[in-house]
Amino acid sequence: MRRHALAPLLGSLFLATAAFAASAEDRGFTADDLVKLERVSDPQPSPDGRYVAWVQRQTDMAANRGRTDLWLLDLSRRDAAPQRLTTHEANDQSPRWAPSGDALYFLSARSGTQQVWRLSLGGGEPVQVTRFPAGVDSLRVSPRGDRLAFSARVFRDCADLECTAKRLEAAGKSQASGRTYDQLFVRHWDTWWDGRKNVLFTVALSADGAATGAPVSLSGTLDANVPSTPLGGSEEYDFSPDGSRIAFAARVAGREEAWSTNLDIYEVEAGGGTPRNLTAQNLATDTGPAYSPDGRYLAWKAMARPGFEADRYAIIVLDRQSGRSWELAPAWDRSAKKLVWAADSKSLYAAADEIGQAPLFRVPLVPQGSTPRIERLTGEGTVADVAMGGGRVVYALQSLGSPPQLFTLEGGGSRPASRQLTRAGSAQLAGVTMGAYEQFSFEGANGTTVYGYVMKPWKLEPGKQYPVAFIVHGGPQVSFANNWSFRWNPQVYAGAGYAVVFIDFHGSPGYGQAFTDSISEDWGGKPLTDLKLGLAAAAKKYPWLDAGNACALGASYGGFMINWIAGQWADGFKCLVNHAGLFDHRSMYYTTEELWFTEWENGGPYFQVPENHERWNPAAHVTKWQTPMLVLHGQLDFRVPYTQGLATFTALQRRGIESRLVMFPDENHWVLKPANSLQWHAEVLGWLGKHLQE
Repeated sequence: MRRHALAPLLGSLFLATAAFAASAEDRGFTADDLVKLERVSDPQPSPDGRYVAWVQRQTDMAANRGRTDLWLLDLSRRDAAPQRLTTHEANDQSPRWAPSGDALYFLSARSGTQQVWRLSLGGGEPVQVTRFPAGVDSLRVSPRGDRLAFSARVFRDCADLECTAKRLEAAGKSQASGRTYDQLFVRHWDTWWDGRKNVLFTVALSADGAATGAPVSLSGTLDANVPSTPLGGSEEYDFSPDGSRIAFAARVAGREEAWSTNLDIYEVEAGGGTPRNLTAQNLATDTGPAYSPDGRYLAWKAMARPGFEADRYAIIVLDRQSGRSWELAPAWDRSAKKLVWAADSKSLYAAADEIGQAPLFRVPLVPQGSTPRIERLTGEGTVADVAMGGGRVVYALQSLGSPPQLFTLEGGGSRPASRQLTRAGSAQLAGVTMGAYEQFSFEGANGTTVYGYVMKPWKLEPGKQYPVAFIVHGGPQVSFANNWSFRWNPQVYAGAGYAVVFIDFHGSPGYGQAFTDSISEDWGGKPLTDLKLGLAAAAKKYPWLDAGNACALGASYGGFMINWIAGQWADGFKCLVNHAGLFDHRSMYYTTEELWFTEWENGGPYFQVPENHERWNPAAHVTKWQTPMLVLHGQLDFRVPYTQGLATFTALQRRGIESRLVMFPDENHWVLKPANSLQWHAEVLGWLGKHLQE
């Protein structure tokens, strides 16, 4: 496994949590803190680099929702304070600069449906730009300022947006409620399909920034969602620097959509025309197109293996003059995240998982066959987003000790200085002491070096041992690394007095693609071995861990592992917590929506290779279960249908094992509503307290 030369070395000291460390140990971090904490996202530097705009969320507990507004900071003044730009009760989001740098376009539902608005930095109230019959879901502004690109969910056979609105109105008046389908997807993530798809449009802008004329469909001729569902956004399309063309990602799969990962990059004239497929030769995923500022190149991320959603994202560069494309840095055994061009078009910025961190890298543009000298630009933590404006790089950085904050790079060289721009939530966390944390390594399955983290309780007394919250990440091809989470946050358990252990078992990214690949068709093998060896190694290294008084917790794949632990490591824990976990692989295959996932992970469809699906099936080992388990699930979860949680609870009850079921009728794969999150944490911490502290 190739490792980057600047990979962080393991130290003997715990990583500092200086951003929010209290001067006095007043109290630990709580679920209430987590739910109410301010959140920053979507940084957008102005075209000249003087300002940065972003989205900041506050929690409205009375309304039981998050409220997002736009904020601004003048980067030319060191003493400048962040300025709140909008205060409307409707959510304002997706700020995008006018090329002149004197105004921001953004999305808001303040008029009843989500539309595009414009806010002048010279003062005054926001002005509504679009008044479409259909809501707007994402947007970009042409570099020439003459057009908006936007996506809307419409019926593709409609000639205009008004047709979609009328059809939805008619359906709402009908007394018949039956839905009919001829192909998958019939439902996706948390929504039943109603016949509409995301379509990419452009609309002309007048001199004063208002939408004028009828929108032009760019992707409506393709049987595809642009952006992709359920979580795609404006990162999946981009204007060329001269504003004449748009590149976008689309999966045109027809009846095979539910088991296809074949997204392609298309290019089309911004004023309308026939999209041209640039990546037809690659039957796997191509996405995230980004034009270079000089217009000569188009870069995107590409996977190589069809059907595999966790393959390595290679960086592909197309020379638009010669028509030749090549992979940049093919020997770099990391998977690039969002791609952002440097202002001089001579390099790309991208974050990537790297041995329990996710730093920002600079990848120089070199000819095919040359090896670029990749530079790591940031240290500890996870870069969650990055943007470029006026030659200035702004990024969001988070860690196990801090929620996302905005930073900018200053100075040249391979390690430019980082300047922190925001301290959102600092007032809320005054008097809170975060649990200190440390990365460790051990010999895992097959003698491979495996990494994990431990976190101390917020107030550790020398010589005392503490019960352990042993958290198993989902995915499974994700890293539970030096990162902040607003759902599964180890600091909540450290704040409640628990020690926390979490392992990047086989299958996690950031350790080479072969390590990531190793979990497929081996869900209950090497990962379980890693978890066992990791907990033992942590207990040996850190005497304040009471590994004999521990509870294991996990969601999604982590929930599968909780069910697997129940049958394969029955004496390992005093209690288990299972959120949205897989129970029976046969029913999972026939009721989940994205079939490519379960087919790849099990080597094919259930009807072709049932033995593969059954090899790691928790339902086959229920007779070995004996550990008390808390089961939580969202009823709108179509990724891991709620019947998996119900079946788990049924098995526990029928076996006479102490168990509790918490079902959220209004949540999907994630628990997102503030009140539900508080209830979720109360149930989980109550379960741990009952079994580890009574």
